[in-house]
Amino acid sequence: MAVGAHERAELLALARRSVGRALDGLPEPEIEPALQALREPRAAFVTIRRVATGRLRGCRGECPARSALPECVRRVSVSAALDDPRFPPVTRAELPALRFEISALTTPEPIRPEEVVVGTHGLLLHGEASLGLLLPQVPVEQGWDREAFLDGLCYKAGVPAGAWRNRDMTLSAFEAEVWAEE
Repeated sequence: MAVGAHERAELLALARRSVGRALDGLPEPEIEPALQALREPRAAFVTIRRVATGRLRGCRGECPARSALPECVRRVSVSAALDDPRFPPVTRAELPALRFEISALTTPEPIRPEEVVVGTHGLLLHGEASLGLLLPQVPVEQGWDREAFLDGLCYKAGVPAGAWRNRDMTLSAFEAEVWAEE
C-alpha cells in the first residue's frame, strides 16, 4: 500500500515529535487523525542524519511488521535517536539540525542471490544465530554492486563474507518507500 504525500508529511512530523517528547520526558504523541487510515501492519526504519553534513546520526527499525505504520514510526524514531549503539543519544540542542527519513518496507520474500537488484531490493539474511538487514538505499550510497551488497549484508549479520552462499542461510528481499524531510 503506497503512502500518500499528506500521510508522508504527517509521519515525518510524528517521527520528529516523538523524539522531541522523549527528550523532554513526555509520553509519546497521539497519532493524528490523518494517519488513522494506515492501520495495516507495516515494518519501517527511521534514519536520522545531520542536515549540515548528511552524516548518519542514527537508524533503527523493525522487520517484520508488528504494528500499524504510524505506531511503528513513533516507536522506531525514538529508538533511532536514543538507542542506536553506534552513537550517543541525540540531545535536545541538536534536534533542529537533524533530518528524518522514513523507509516503509514491504513484506520480505525469499530471493535467490542472482535475482537481487541493487537500488530496488533491501535484503534480510538470517541463519541459526545470525541476522542482518540492509535497506535498499545502502548499496547505492556505498557504491556497491550485487556481490558487495551481499557481502555487506554478511558483515551486518556478523558472518563471514560469502556466507550468503551457504545453504543454512536464508536470503529474503523487500522493497521500501523512502521519503525524508526537505
